[in-house]
Amino acid sequence: MKKLSLALLLVSCVSACGDSPVTTLSTFATDSAAQAQAMGVSHGEYVARLGNCVACHSVPEGQPLAGGLKMAVPMLGNIYTTNITPDPVNGIGQYSFEEFDRVMRSGVARDGHRLYPAMPYPSYAKMSEQDMRALFDFLMNEVEPANTPNPPSEITGIKSARWPLAVWNFITVDDDPYTPDSAQSDLWNRGAYLIQGLGHCGACHTPRGLMMQEKALDGDDSGYLSGAPLDHWTASSLNGDINSGLGRWSEDDIVEFLESGHNRFGTAFGTMVEVINNSTRHMSDDDLRGMATYLKSLPAVNERSATPYAYDNGATQQLVSLDFSTPGARVYYEYCSNCHVTSGNGYYPYQPPLAGNPVVMDPDPSSLINLTLNGSLRVVAEGGPDVNDMPYFRQLLDDQDIADALTFIRSSWGNKAPAVSAAQVTEIRTATDPSRNDDIQVLRMK
Repeated sequence: MKKLSLALLLVSCVSACGDSPVTTLSTFATDSAAQAQAMGVSHGEYVARLGNCVACHSVPEGQPLAGGLKMAVPMLGNIYTTNITPDPVNGIGQYSFEEFDRVMRSGVARDGHRLYPAMPYPSYAKMSEQDMRALFDFLMNEVEPANTPNPPSEITGIKSARWPLAVWNFITVDDDPYTPDSAQSDLWNRGAYLIQGLGHCGACHTPRGLMMQEKALDGDDSGYLSGAPLDHWTASSLNGDINSGLGRWSEDDIVEFLESGHNRFGTAFGTMVEVINNSTRHMSDDDLRGMATYLKSLPAVNERSATPYAYDNGATQQLVSLDFSTPGARVYYEYCSNCHVTSGNGYYPYQPPLAGNPVVMDPDPSSLINLTLNGSLRVVAEGGPDVNDMPYFRQLLDDQDIADALTFIRSSWGNKAPAVSAAQVTEIRTATDPSRNDDIQVLRMK
């Protein structure tokens, strides 16, 4: 049970006296120690959860945080995540705190080489010194050393030169820690600190510019968290867009999604499953509420004048009467309705609805295509992995069948989204074919 409430925190701040190391209102946003205590873990372990370090720096069957995950860098090639255990040869065992702080904020390693921004150091730069020191202490003293060598990158020739990254950093990176906004509440500031910084939500959900940089690093720019393509997925809009964003979600809906991986609007999929499993479901109630408070403050960007979704029963009546005259209706009825039902409402909280689902109404259908072809990872609940995962239809349905079914879904029950073409399905089928991706995990899509 997550016990620490904001009210109790305020009482502790008011009643504190002398030099006791308590969390005050001014540091609530940027010091994670109290939230770690609420969750019964060390400050550093909690920060590592907030940053989701394990998702990228671990591989199946490997030692935690020993690195080795293969990642594709756009236009350059493949790299492997590094060993961040305290092993003195292959890990970070010889790092000083100052060297660790530099690599986390600026992407410059101990030996001076620059990291590719697949490591989200533009976001981690916003970390407070308290949290940075706690994370360093955790990695050095609580993590088991792993004598696991770091695989060399597969970027060769002129593309392997790292000096252009210095220019990239100079133009695109702000390495100043997060500064709370005095005009906002402490809970809002806590959420902003987590989402902009440790949670590095913008790394996936913010569009990229010509230099592959995030177009915005905080809410001062309307493009921040406005949705972006991501390796044949679509990272949804997290702002107030009424249909394809969070405009219809309440704060409670956001908290439920971050804590359990599903809510009345949908279910986590793709890389977001790893975020839920490794990070957000381990957060305190205050931190989840802070993130929800911040996200609900972001205005609509892509749908400023859109008509809010309203349910339409027409497709339901068509399916119940076995009228398959609309392309895709029969495929939906035979392969999809058992879980998502003829009404498109699914079985909350087990199977997500398709009626009114923001992902269904996203202008970019990439996530729907990818899910249909390849299925999804399983959300892990307290009792174990969710048994109601999305199956894959790569071998059961051809591209035209999938295109027709998704077009039917995107135009039924009040959904209004563009049609899906067979060519779009073919493109993603080819790009995510496991036989062509070697050991890159298709469902990670990092």
